[in-house]
Amino acid sequence: MKKTRMYLVRHGETQWNADGRFQGHSDVPLSVLGRSQVETLTTKLSQLKIDAFYSSDLSRAMETAEILAKKHQCQIYYLPDLREINFGEWEGLTFEEIAQNYGELSSQWWANPFTTQIPSGESLQDVAERCAKAVHEIIDRHAGKTVVVAAHGGVIRMIVAHALGMDFQHYWKLRLDNVSLTIVEYHGYEKAILELYNDTCHLKNTPS
Repeated sequence: MKKTRMYLVRHGETQWNADGRFQGHSDVPLSVLGRSQVETLTTKLSQLKIDAFYSSDLSRAMETAEILAKKHQCQIYYLPDLREINFGEWEGLTFEEIAQNYGELSSQWWANPFTTQIPSGESLQDVAERCAKAVHEIIDRHAGKTVVVAAHGGVIRMIVAHALGMDFQHYWKLRLDNVSLTIVEYHGYEKAILELYNDTCHLKNTPS
């Protein structure tokens, strides 16, 4: 069985990240700090032979992938299935504002995000299904290769939760920082080994 190594990178910081606002499908660009953060990871990745880059089609992930790919002669594939969860009416709001305006539904979502439908948005089940589809597509195209995937906190958590056989209801317990590096090695679709999670060592000297 050919091994496919997937380097999962959460996008750089945006202003909404800094403000604690739910972003979802809202197309918020990287901040100046976010771009600087991503640059710090290019040195580590430049030492690797990367066969392809993938990104969601939201600008914060696309720009992250484009910065990381500069030193590699690789194609970047943009997959809508790698988008963050669609938070619908909650996008642009803080946790406190959501709790205040959607109290009961907010509590229900945190207790049971897999099947709870966010108004005008998605359930976690929707995200799990499209993340699985994206992973299958990447493995099909690049079996035995090394790929970098620039995506979002919720997406990477779901990919890791599936790899570990976790209960998806607890995916939010997985901390994932901006520009963190996570590595999963796939032996086909179903057998996956988590090699590294939420590594941010490259950010030590990033200006704040």
